[in-house]
Amino acid sequence: MFDARLRPLIDVPLNAIARSLSGTGITPNMITGFGFLLGILAAVCLALTLDYAALALILASRFMDGLDGAVARHAAPRSRHPGAKSQESDLGGYYDIVSDFLFYSGIILAFAIGRPEHALMAAFLIFCFVGTGSSFLAYAIIAAKQGRSDDQSQGKKSFYFLTGITEGSETIFVLCLICVFPAWFDTISAIFGALCLMTTFGRVSQARRDFA
Repeated sequence: MFDARLRPLIDVPLNAIARSLSGTGITPNMITGFGFLLGILAAVCLALTLDYAALALILASRFMDGLDGAVARHAAPRSRHPGAKSQESDLGGYYDIVSDFLFYSGIILAFAIGRPEHALMAAFLIFCFVGTGSSFLAYAIIAAKQGRSDDQSQGKKSFYFLTGITEGSETIFVLCLICVFPAWFDTISAIFGALCLMTTFGRVSQARRDFA
């Protein structure tokens, strides 16, 4: 819901850092991999109930998740495809989205490992994540087939980004919340899970309108 509104604010510092990294040999995929590693470490900390260490690592991981795309747009091309003007690539986009969804669900799984009394609500929240993720990716597949583009609202992306109530920024906020207020996990999961289900329903409805 807030991703498109936050994008202009986030892009300014990310683009400045990306320009400074241009020519250093640091590739977008390296940054994606490093961000994913930070996410794994965050999950380990959460499983050990080191909540504030997990919070710091989550924020660092998501910073890397934003930086990889900025570097891809500013770095000199290293693509095997002729005519490439940057390091943006379909493979990079693939790595990015796979690591994102593994990160989101991994954090919730780690919370349940550290606090098994919350396992049921953790399972519910992961189920809701599957709904938002699958409805998002399935729409993107059909949108690409039909040549649809959302560059104006979301910036240049590897695939179509369908909006919803719960997007990346809201999910990151919730992951941070459970680190700061772990005792509220069940309540946070119930509320956010319901919003995720509403997002899934809205995306399915949008697909019905656009693709029927």
